[in-house]
Amino acid sequence: MFRPLSFYIGLRYTAAKRRNHFISFISLTSMIGLMLGVAVLIIVLSVMNGFDRELKQRILGMVPHATIQGAGPLDDWQSVDARVQQHPRVLAAAPFIQGQGMVTGGGNVRGVMLNGVLPEEERTVSIIENHMIEGGLDDLVSGEFGIIIGRLMAASLRLQVGDKVTVVLPEASVTPAGVLPRLKRFTVKGIFSVGAELDGNYTLIHMDDAAKLMRTGGKAEGVRLLVDDLFAAPKVSQQAAEALGGRYYVSDWTRTHGNLFQAIRMEKTMIGLLLMFIVAVAAFNIVSTLVMVVTDKTGDIAILRTMGATPGRIMRIFIVQGAVIGIFGTIVGTALGVFGALNISAFISWLEGALGHQFLSADVYFISYLPSQLQWQDVFIISGAGLAMSLLATIYPAWRASRVDPAEALRYE
Repeated sequence: MFRPLSFYIGLRYTAAKRRNHFISFISLTSMIGLMLGVAVLIIVLSVMNGFDRELKQRILGMVPHATIQGAGPLDDWQSVDARVQQHPRVLAAAPFIQGQGMVTGGGNVRGVMLNGVLPEEERTVSIIENHMIEGGLDDLVSGEFGIIIGRLMAASLRLQVGDKVTVVLPEASVTPAGVLPRLKRFTVKGIFSVGAELDGNYTLIHMDDAAKLMRTGGKAEGVRLLVDDLFAAPKVSQQAAEALGGRYYVSDWTRTHGNLFQAIRMEKTMIGLLLMFIVAVAAFNIVSTLVMVVTDKTGDIAILRTMGATPGRIMRIFIVQGAVIGIFGTIVGTALGVFGALNISAFISWLEGALGHQFLSADVYFISYLPSQLQWQDVFIISGAGLAMSLLATIYPAWRASRVDPAEALRYE
């Protein structure tokens, strides 16, 4: 693209010390600005990708991808379970009974979501078994009224495995003593931690115990599905329900956590656009740098023209000079961004330990640490955009240099 002479002179102009130190300072700040803009954009988008990944793997690994429920408790959930698994995109299915209530223990009260499950079926549709701190799903035995709780709930209620808790349902029972809330004593059988808000309000009990507590007559409330593609869950669950015939109600994760997922996607897009403007500002600082260089080198340009240099060659000289600034800033910024994206999680964890303060609390945010996932597609797009804007920024100053009139420039030399 560039002739050797143009390339050589352009590099000399870039490396040479200038009489006007302000121009050198502007060149340096342009390069640093581009470098920081590219690095920050890569790191921020990697963090947003990390949040996106954690939402899919942790929260959506615990909550159902989709559920199929009848007008009431399912009389024969086994046949429903077997039939929905015949759908080619349904990986697994498991029965459940779900309800809301309160758990009291250690003098405190906490609202919870009660999930009645069969341990052997639940492990096929949930990641809970991989995040158990103490105990396991097999500790939930029918008739023993055991309960598995999250780490945050255990800390809030000051509970350990083996402690007793009271589960209170928002339903009243008529007794000889009057109308009383329905309650039952449970024994803590296990504690899990997925590093998300579910650690504070998600509980598991055996489905037989849930059926007794919620008076479903020993029947499951519905069937939970695990599908091969999260985004296909609404369509797959609808198709599976239609194949069953009869009257069934379908729900999926987009109704329970879809808003959170869409918010992360929108934030990633908007933050990416805003930070790209920072990269654009840094890249177009090259315009002001080269304009001042052209003004400073007017005499040199005139001499080159009188020696036979064509306007095209003069233009290429300054394109080379601007391109060097842009390429160096983009490459170093990309390297810093990749390094930062790969280590930001460990750095934040170290900083939290050093300061004794947790920046992301699971009580406020849906995860308790800063995730990061580097996607090379983002790196290539950001680097390519930075290089493209840097090269575009050199065109006007280089064109202006090619238009210098040698006679006019040398008149006062």
